[in-house]
Amino acid sequence: MMKFFLFQRRAEQGLSAPKKAVFWVYNGGLYLIATVLLGIASLWYAAGEYGQPMYSSYFELPALVWLNLLPVLLLGALLYFAIGRAWLALLVNGLVVLGFTWVNWFKLALRNDPLLFADLTLLREAGDMAGKYQIVVRADMWWTLAALLAVTVLFFFFVRGKPHKWVRLGGALLPLVAVLPLKGVYLDSDLYTYSEKTDNCELISRWSATQVYVSKGFVYPFLHSISEAVDTPPKGYDKKEAAQQMAQYQDADIPEDQKVNVISIMLEAYSDFSRLEEVPLSQEVDVYGVYHQLEEEGVAGNLVTNIFAGGTVDTERCYLTGYSRLSNFRSNTNAYPWYFKEQGYTVEGSHPCFEWFYNRENINRYLGFDAYYFVENHYGQYTDGDVALDDVLFPEMIDFYEQNKKTGKPYFSFNVSYQGHGPYDDSKYWWSQKDSFIENDGRLTEEEQCILENYLGSIYNTNYNLAQFFDYFREEEEPVVIVLFGDHKPWLGDDNSVYNALDINMDVSTEEGFYNYYSTRYLIWANDAAKEALGQDFTGEGPDIGPYFLMDQVFEQCGWEGPAFMQANRELSRQVPVLHASGLYVEDGRLTDVLEPENRDLVGDYNNRQYYWRKHFQGPAAD
Repeated sequence: MMKFFLFQRRAEQGLSAPKKAVFWVYNGGLYLIATVLLGIASLWYAAGEYGQPMYSSYFELPALVWLNLLPVLLLGALLYFAIGRAWLALLVNGLVVLGFTWVNWFKLALRNDPLLFADLTLLREAGDMAGKYQIVVRADMWWTLAALLAVTVLFFFFVRGKPHKWVRLGGALLPLVAVLPLKGVYLDSDLYTYSEKTDNCELISRWSATQVYVSKGFVYPFLHSISEAVDTPPKGYDKKEAAQQMAQYQDADIPEDQKVNVISIMLEAYSDFSRLEEVPLSQEVDVYGVYHQLEEEGVAGNLVTNIFAGGTVDTERCYLTGYSRLSNFRSNTNAYPWYFKEQGYTVEGSHPCFEWFYNRENINRYLGFDAYYFVENHYGQYTDGDVALDDVLFPEMIDFYEQNKKTGKPYFSFNVSYQGHGPYDDSKYWWSQKDSFIENDGRLTEEEQCILENYLGSIYNTNYNLAQFFDYFREEEEPVVIVLFGDHKPWLGDDNSVYNALDINMDVSTEEGFYNYYSTRYLIWANDAAKEALGQDFTGEGPDIGPYFLMDQVFEQCGWEGPAFMQANRELSRQVPVLHASGLYVEDGRLTDVLEPENRDLVGDYNNRQYYWRKHFQGPAAD
């Protein structure tokens, strides 16, 4: 051992060329092995609560393993050549990789929320939040840390070579140069979301962004989250100008005698197919009869969403914030629930699915909700821990409303249904027998007919529950306004097979196809007590609008001036009520990609304001 130690000590003291080669292969090999083991340890903790099964699943996808190990190796190489000492480079690399991995582990364990790159800008908030939890370090974490320190000590004594300064300079440049081509790989959304090379969803639900993150390790999804962390300001953004524009407006209070209760319900994939003449609806069963009656009693119009068959939270969060461009919500953000809260309302809601679904558990709090009810904290008691459908959801919304009446506070509630979520079975009829809701004229295959029947059966049941729900509030003595809307058109078969079989125009390059593809309906309804309190009749056809202007439409029907951000955008919401993610607009009732100069300026100002308003929270701290 002493001889070996002396060999190490003499590494830079005139060894022969063969011995130098052996020396550097030995040093480099040990350092490489230690760095690989470090990356593998990170994968072990990345598996979180899924443990060994998830850890093992990583190694079934070689691309996934390399995507997690390569950054650890590159960081190790950079540190080694920059510092020149293997033991110190290994220690720093270990502390960085394991430190971030363990922070991710604790975030998942405590809040079911992974560590994202955007969180690095919220270190103060993270420290405050950490103080609210009791953090218990696992025994194997202590053993892993001890192993890292032990290997560091061994490297200090037995891996002592220091490369020549020119070798170090060249070696340090290589990892930096490698970042450029790898940037596109790690930020590639298709590789992350759709590629078979990284698809590891057997143990998780692909609908949960958090679970998908876990299924891909830690280092890879953490680096991929850079693509979401960069909230790029709009072209020509002027912070000073945006601040000056917002300074011209102040939140207007809702008069005390007009603080009616507002219950909003976003229905999953709910769309009125009776508006599509190509759909052969049954003449014997009026699928949409209840809904049409409600539209006659309220203000109804087309809601032009940004999404199709998925991406529910886009419509949801546009409605709650007034933003047409959404960001990765990682801290308190100006939104309409905060305004209702400041006006003395109880602010809560329901989604009878799991709290991790689209990370609502955390993000809803950042948007201003006092409480939100999911399977885990409420609905599971009625379903043995499973998702609840409308037969459970609608009665519970009434019960929550009644419970709030005891507080004497007005009520703002935003609820998202799960019933109607695709895909719909193509072989088993869920709600009916064959030919219950459509009259198949031969255009649909057996599988396509089953898909459409299952979708319409869900709609029929939802409408039954809507009838009971609205009947309850017709008789309610307290003033109540109900807002109802669908989040997007439904999935109907792979490659839109049912739409295609029925020859429904889904070509978004045409105006008809654009509306067929993106539009749902919205309804703003008030009971008699609310009409009297507000002095409004709540009837008629509303304008075509995007979901970001739907809350403004609610306030207009109520006769309320509203919060500052809404006031600032009111002229735009009348002139250009749709600013679609595709780059299209609705102006003067027509679809266009070229706006009149004055409206183009209005859109530019709005984009400035919404970016500024997202970044500069004005409300109180979250509970």
